[in-house]
Amino acid sequence: MKILFNDGHTGECPAEKEVEVLRHSAAHIMAQAVKRLYPQAHFGYGPATEKGFHYDIDFGEAVITDEALADIEKEMRKIIKENLPFRVFELPREEAVSLMQERGELYKAEHIGDLPDDARITFYQQGDYIDMCVGPHLTYTKALKAFKLTAVSGAYWKNDQKNKMLTRLNGVAFRTQEELDAYETQVREAKARDHRKIGREMKLFMTGDLIGKGLPMFLPKGYTVWQELENYIKEKERMLGYQHVLTPCVGTVGLYQTSGHWEHYRENMFPVMEVEQEQFVLRPMNCPHHMMIYSNQPHSYRDLPIRIGEIAHDFRFEPSGTLKGIERGRHFCQNDAHLFVTPEQIKDEVSSVVDLIFDVYKDFGIENYRCVLSLRDPEDKVKYHQDDAMWERAENALREVLTELNISFTEEIGEAAFYGPKLDVNVLPAVGAEYTLSTCQLDFCLPAKFNLTYIDRDGTEKTPVVLHRAILGSLDRFMAYLIEETKGVFPVWLAPVQVKVLPVSEKSNEYAEKVWKELKNCGIRAELDDRNEKIGYKIRSARQDDKVPYMIIVGEKEVSEGTISVRVRATDRTHNDTLPEFIKTLKEQIKNRN
Repeated sequence: MKILFNDGHTGECPAEKEVEVLRHSAAHIMAQAVKRLYPQAHFGYGPATEKGFHYDIDFGEAVITDEALADIEKEMRKIIKENLPFRVFELPREEAVSLMQERGELYKAEHIGDLPDDARITFYQQGDYIDMCVGPHLTYTKALKAFKLTAVSGAYWKNDQKNKMLTRLNGVAFRTQEELDAYETQVREAKARDHRKIGREMKLFMTGDLIGKGLPMFLPKGYTVWQELENYIKEKERMLGYQHVLTPCVGTVGLYQTSGHWEHYRENMFPVMEVEQEQFVLRPMNCPHHMMIYSNQPHSYRDLPIRIGEIAHDFRFEPSGTLKGIERGRHFCQNDAHLFVTPEQIKDEVSSVVDLIFDVYKDFGIENYRCVLSLRDPEDKVKYHQDDAMWERAENALREVLTELNISFTEEIGEAAFYGPKLDVNVLPAVGAEYTLSTCQLDFCLPAKFNLTYIDRDGTEKTPVVLHRAILGSLDRFMAYLIEETKGVFPVWLAPVQVKVLPVSEKSNEYAEKVWKELKNCGIRAELDDRNEKIGYKIRSARQDDKVPYMIIVGEKEVSEGTISVRVRATDRTHNDTLPEFIKTLKEQIKNRN
């Protein structure tokens, strides 16, 4: 593909850069279309991104909705058909500012002031549209073959909440229509799996602006799933010697100053609350509380390792644009634990944590994941606790343990916690980009900050090492992951409703109610659908809306024989059974978490 560089020459584009150039050029074509339709519009930034392109635009008094995207797309196609050439030119700083001011592009003029004194200031023009840009771009607009505008959102100018909120137009561009078609298929699949949509349909959780953005509430069925996950992971942890605790959702500012979170994490914390001249904040994580629990009494090396676990409520002030149902909220519950160990115990305890992670993944059929050793960026003097010797010791220790355990991993700079390196296990979901689900962090920093000690076998005081670990991550995010992986079709042990009893007619209601009560008495989550509806409608409702694993259909034949007809959602097949035998089989499945 031929492209135009900012020095004026044209050349071939490397294959790996083609999509980026297409998307960058698409942003300019979109901006030109917007300027034709909305002459009062002024432009901020318009980059290509990993997933497509966007442009941040000040539309003045005009309100842009998703419906307006069709008109902008139509105008873009006209520009593409005109086959306008892209031309590049360079101006001195003063002339560049004057040009942008003359064209009313005050955001661009302001941006020039942010550039280094020696920066080259180049412009690309197609037709009557001129945009300040470093390029490269397509040589002609007609080279853009496949694109689509996808959404309208908001973005602050320069990503600063103190500045004006601009309108962000989002789009995607590809080399061929076939690639765009594949993308749209993936988008449809993502919408079908979206945990927010499924959560509403299955009545799992809800949100409300009056409660607050990013503060989801679990409804009875959703909380049932949540509790099952809590019981599942606590049971596994207890078998491994974890002791569970309960700690408050707030702490003093002094607590977080001691831990270092106040210095390194304050921008992600909720504002300070002042009560009786004491300052408190909602906690963003639980390690300071667990450090205090450890320090509550003296310890010997014989006590270690001490494994403190908690399903803990945490609060982080995430930007509103990043919030996504229960996958990312401002309140969430971590499956958190802190292991206080001697240096000699690091390998065995990391090995135990890794075994637990992979054991859980096996239970849930999670196979598409990779392990990452997340390290600090030595050049970043703000994000990380400054102690080169500590970092070298911690990073080398975790690297050596992972190598000795024969765990395949990659290393990524700049992804460590502020206090230490970590092993992140990143999963690739059915749709969307990968994200971290489980983590194990090695910490030499916080134990020293809290003056934690134990008496070693030689009688001297030593500082323990702490492993921060989360297996399910947060229960909220793990639940969102499961919803999207299964489309809400949970295994029977996890399903909010395990059995639905469906009488065929009023004649079988009494027997159906008896069956339903017997199921409930045996601890099975069952519902009775005795609505005056046709049995086919009831089956579809139980199968498609509630995604119930088993449906018991009760008609006159079952009433007379004292049996039940069991319809299995997974196979769509129906078989006859006795209620005691069905309950026995079902309880075995639930017990074994099949």
